Amino acid sequence: MENHLIFTKKVFEQLAERNLSSGQPKVLEYLKEHDGSVQKDIAIACKIEPATVTSLLIRMEKNGLVQRKLNNENRKYLNVFLTEKGEEEVTHVEKAFTTIENTALCNFTDDEKEQFIKYLERVNNNLKRV
Repeated sequence: MENHLIFTKKVFEQLAERNLSSGQPKVLEYLKEHDGSVQKDIAIACKIEPATVTSLLIRMEKNGLVQRKLNNENRKYLNVFLTEKGEEEVTHVEKAFTTIENTALCNFTDDEKEQFIKYLERVNNNLKRV
């Protein structure tokens, strides 16, 4: 938990002048790879409650980071798209994540990094089964 807290704190230090709130960086990063997703899929992928995603997206839309549009095939769904400003913010988010990751793993060889990721994946899978 301490590592997670430190990592998150350092990321937000890097993003301080970007005015992003908790949860927004991972939503931006997800949308970079899945632009046009529905809110339900964003919630599942980012491990955020659907109601929280709704409030995050409302703020993000007000700040010009995303645009929500009615789905043409099913009008009860809204698809979420990055705006130009949102795409610019993703660049800053990725840079912050990369900087902190590189700092955290600076004394690791490539093989150690690979092994470490495999260990974390195993821990994650074990916990999901419980």
